[in-house]
Amino acid sequence: MPRTKAFNEQDVLEKAIDLFWKKGYHATSMQDLVEHLGINRASLYSTFGNKETLFERAILHYRATSQRGLRSFLFSQPDVRTGLTELFRRAIDESVSDPDRKGCFVVNTVTELAPHDQKIKKMADENQQCFLDILTTYLQAGVDRGEISSDKDLPAIAMLLFTLYNGLKVVGKVELDGARLERAIQVALRAIN
Repeated sequence: MPRTKAFNEQDVLEKAIDLFWKKGYHATSMQDLVEHLGINRASLYSTFGNKETLFERAILHYRATSQRGLRSFLFSQPDVRTGLTELFRRAIDESVSDPDRKGCFVVNTVTELAPHDQKIKKMADENQQCFLDILTTYLQAGVDRGEISSDKDLPAIAMLLFTLYNGLKVVGKVELDGARLERAIQVALRAIN
């Protein structure tokens, strides 16, 4: 009779994300994972294969969760400007209140691995495109409701917002002045007026 797993794969992926996020891919050993995840090495290999596969599954899980969260958050807001302002405020709050100064898991991964790993680069490209699609759709909803002028270049604005959000997560690793970051965001959001 096959043995049943004594752990939930989603919980393991969440814990793996936490460790990879704090330490990075290269600095995280299999022993670190065994200790942090609380499962034995054989179960880890049996379920995920190896560190690389676990990392890739963690990235995909993080990406799917983040995209669902972004879509749900934005489309629950009363208008586009409020939604984007609140999105960036949350990003600022997360950054300045994080004692580990982790930044963004995907951005960290891109800077550590994408220049040398085509599989990770492809995952990063797909992540970017998904987020751009969400942002463009959200901006288009604003155009449809008359909140944004129809002559705006929505894909370019979506790219600006995506770049700004990711840049904010990087700068948030060292910038402690949330008010200063928020002023920069307000300047950028004038692009949708």
